[in-house]
Amino acid sequence: MKASLAVMAVSLLLSLSPVTALAMAQDNRDDPENLTEDAPSQVEEIVVVARRAGLPIWTVRRGDEGVLILAGMIREVPKDFEWRAQALEDAVTRSDRVLFAQEGRASPADIFRIIWRSRTIAILPDDTRAADYLSVEDMARLTALMAGQRNDNWQRTSFLLTAIELIKDKGGEKDAKSPRIERAVERAARRAGVKTHHIGVVRGNELVETLISAPPQTHIPCLDAAMSVAEYGPTAVSDRAAAWSRLDVKGVLASPVDLAMDVCWPWGDPEVRPRARAEWVNAISTAIADEGVTLAVAPVRTLGEAGGVLDMLVAAGFEIDGPDWK
Repeated sequence: MKASLAVMAVSLLLSLSPVTALAMAQDNRDDPENLTEDAPSQVEEIVVVARRAGLPIWTVRRGDEGVLILAGMIREVPKDFEWRAQALEDAVTRSDRVLFAQEGRASPADIFRIIWRSRTIAILPDDTRAADYLSVEDMARLTALMAGQRNDNWQRTSFLLTAIELIKDKGGEKDAKSPRIERAVERAARRAGVKTHHIGVVRGNELVETLISAPPQTHIPCLDAAMSVAEYGPTAVSDRAAAWSRLDVKGVLASPVDLAMDVCWPWGDPEVRPRARAEWVNAISTAIADEGVTLAVAPVRTLGEAGGVLDMLVAAGFEIDGPDWK
């Protein structure tokens, strides 16, 4: 059991691995002299093409500055889920530049450190058990959800890894896949010679430290959210994906799966979330000041949550066109 839980932790850290770095090739479309008076119609054409992909798309403008197209992604969908990748790839090839979310940099040393400290990550400290930290109500919920377990090892398992197992086994995540939106965009950009940029860096060693040193109480919100996923049932992941594909941003944000992803390590790290918002707003402001069209791929929650990137852009005077997010 200890080994399997350590593997889970390693796989989580590997999820931080960066989208493959791209050559920052300068395309002649970035030369202002090559821009024509038809630029506005070209922008609308790109937007129309991007929206055919069947995912939330917003355009961001301010005055006479450039235009940015925001594509809102999710990371887990049912294995049989289909989305129109070609449409988004076509939009990429017509853009001038592409922005990606923070680049994760997990080194081999980070992985080895997790393996070395696997017991610290996988097991509650000392001889404590779940009931030593949870409220009576939460302990009753967890006990009910774990009723089918062959033993009571879960009572000594860390809350983070218990949460992972609940989402996988009872929320439908084990039958899910990633739609690999970032990979599709990266591939299209590389083929077309469109330059790309990550808006920031998330260092694996920082998150490994928080994973190893955080007390059990830190992961109780994650466990609570995971229990809500399990209580929702095995369609939790597929229902969230369905909301995403019909551009129901509010439905995605209300999904228990999305809420769990928001509070669980690594994406729920209290230092990562606010930094991500600020870096997106800064990157968008910079990109719009440039000539041409920028396409950006970001998690739907980062964009649409209360006080998120879209709210911050509106407050900064940008015009947003696209699905309602609140």
